[in-house]
Amino acid sequence: DCGCLEAFGQGESLLQDPGCAEELEDRLHFYVEECDYLQGFQVLCDLHNGFAGVGAKVTELLCDEYAGKGILTWGLTPVWSNVGVSKQWGKPRSDAVVPDLDEAVTSSHLLRFSRLGFFSPQDSQKNIYRLMNAALGVVHLSRHSSLFCPMSLSGSLGIT
Repeated sequence: DCGCLEAFGQGESLLQDPGCAEELEDRLHFYVEECDYLQGFQVLCDLHNGFAGVGAKVTELLCDEYAGKGILTWGLTPVWSNVGVSKQWGKPRSDAVVPDLDEAVTSSHLLRFSRLGFFSPQDSQKNIYRLMNAALGVVHLSRHSSLFCPMSLSGSLGIT
C-alpha cells in the first residue's frame, strides 16, 4: 500500500542495507548447512514490482557464494485486468477494443489509451514501472541463473 517496492532499483537497494543483507545471508547459511547434498536453488520472484530487484540481488548472491550449484529462477507476473472480457462467462466481448502490447510500450501510447478510457494516468505510470521492472528483472535474473523461466497466465508479462 505504501509503494515501498514499486521500482526495480528500490528492491535492489533494499539488499544494500548491511543489516538486511546480513540477515538474509545468516538464514541462507542456516538452511544450506542443514542440507546433506545441496544440488542447487529454486528462486520464485515477482517481475512486476521491486521484488524483481530483490530477486536479482539474491540470485547474484547465490551465484557468487555457491558457484557450480544450479539456480532455477521462476519470474512470475500476475494477470492484472480483464478489460475486454465479459463478466458472465469470461469470453471476449465483441465490442471491446484491447490495446496491443507492442503499442503499449511508450508513455505516449499509454496516455492515448488512458484518454480512451482504458487506463487512468496513474495506471499508465504503473504500467511503465511494470514494464521496466519486468525488463530489468528478466535481464538481471537470467544473467545469474542457470535457467530462467518467466511464467504468467497472461500473454503480456502482467502488463496491461
